[in-house]
Amino acid sequence: MPGDALGCFGVLRDHAAGVGTVQQLLGSPPSADRPGGPRSAPHVPADSSDGDLELSAVRHQPEGLEQLQAQTKFTKKELQSLYRGFKSECPSGRVDEETFTLIYAQFFPQGDASAYAHFLFTAFDADGSGALCFEDFVIGLSVLLRGTVQEKLNWAFNLYDINKDGFITKEEMLEIMKSIYDMMGRCTLPALRDSAPAEHVELFFQKMDRNGDGVVTFEEFLETCQQDEDIMSSMQIFENTI
Repeated sequence: MPGDALGCFGVLRDHAAGVGTVQQLLGSPPSADRPGGPRSAPHVPADSSDGDLELSAVRHQPEGLEQLQAQTKFTKKELQSLYRGFKSECPSGRVDEETFTLIYAQFFPQGDASAYAHFLFTAFDADGSGALCFEDFVIGLSVLLRGTVQEKLNWAFNLYDINKDGFITKEEMLEIMKSIYDMMGRCTLPALRDSAPAEHVELFFQKMDRNGDGVVTFEEFLETCQQDEDIMSSMQIFENTI
């Protein structure tokens, strides 16, 4: 697979699905017992060309470069580099969930990333069309990499809120945690107990569910995260990844 394509989607490896937020809150799931752990995303070089996005090569034409610059916090060269990677993997200009899952799974070969990729895909597919265009991808990525703390936390909350009713339930969080553990794989040190995802969910709710009503609202989520120095620091780590 072309390096630019892996780099384009590889930047999602740690940011997407708010894994960093969950790990900061609850402690990281053990790393897979394999050389190097999860595959790192290759660096995405900035395009030295001053040309506009190459729109004629795809069936779905993205918004113009200037409009995407206005909608995101990426520079012209960063957008060109991201688009080159996106186009090389998705020449039609759209990526469906099956293709997205296949790409994302390459960064976690020791586990099953399909469930996690589904949640991630849904978070990027803001209009529910079942396919991501370049605009969907780059606007979401801009929030994860360059958004304000509140924007990043809102994105993470939306991911955990599977049915989009404005609340995170224990059942929803358990689905998320199981998908994370499945993605990390079973070959971990120390060995994982089958009860580990449920235990993480309990820790999450002990910290987040401030009024004890069994659900976490965005206000509770935001307030708890903003009072945690580790989470606030983690929000800034990836700002210059591209």
